[in-house]
Amino acid sequence: MPFWYYVAMQEIDQSIAEKVAKAGLSDKEAAVYGALLTSGGAFPSKIAGMTRLNRTTVYKILDTLAIRGLVTELEKRGKLFYQVEHPRNIVRYARTKITSANRQLEQAEQIMPVLEGLYSHIINKPIVRFFEGSDGVLQVYEDHVASDEPYEMLGVSNVTDLMQFLPEEFRKRYVSRKEKIGITTRGIFPDKEGDIQYNETIYHNIAKPFLPILRHVPKEFFPYKGEITIYGKNKISLINFSGPQFAGTIIEDQLIHDMMVMIFELAWKGVGSGDLTEERVESKLA
Repeated sequence: MPFWYYVAMQEIDQSIAEKVAKAGLSDKEAAVYGALLTSGGAFPSKIAGMTRLNRTTVYKILDTLAIRGLVTELEKRGKLFYQVEHPRNIVRYARTKITSANRQLEQAEQIMPVLEGLYSHIINKPIVRFFEGSDGVLQVYEDHVASDEPYEMLGVSNVTDLMQFLPEEFRKRYVSRKEKIGITTRGIFPDKEGDIQYNETIYHNIAKPFLPILRHVPKEFFPYKGEITIYGKNKISLINFSGPQFAGTIIEDQLIHDMMVMIFELAWKGVGSGDLTEERVESKLA
């Protein structure tokens, strides 16, 4: 109970007020009811003095108690005077609350099928989060290594430009975290020198099982300063680090994740079979 309540109870029967509060009234309502019961009836000003509550609060509580049938409002000497109704009304009020609660329970049970149907649609919707600026993009990379469970990361990236964007200390922590979690990686990169030497420059201190397995496509057909990463159990991230405004997006959805895995696997097989040589790409584009 708050301190004011105990101060007020110095002028009101404390045990009665506490029991009334347990019957369903708030502390302040119980204090006002106790004041009326102790005094046999009073004007709001006297109730405010007895309860240490301001008059505005007392008036609101008296109106509430009157609506519940617990107090009666009279007029004496041109002023409002209040006294308690028969105490059995406390029991009647408690029963009314039970009836009301049962009615609300019935209503909740009746609309539950509709609510569950709406909820099922919500939980099947993709969760999409957008990030802006350099700090926002770093949050996306942090999410790649936020899991404690190992998984295979799949990526399509222009890492030469990416390495110029990511701070060196951040890169080291990111790579170290991947190894600690047990994340393996496959990636499709352009055949630029920086991309070809990616493992030697970025993963040189990492155990062999966690070195990315890479395949390369002609750099002429991969000029994009961006990255697509398929990670975790159901996530995809898209990064734009071309500037001036860096941006990232995380999509969390099982169906989209699985479709992206399929697309990556098709691309992976195509690169591995030599089907994506520069000459063949030019032929297909023509």
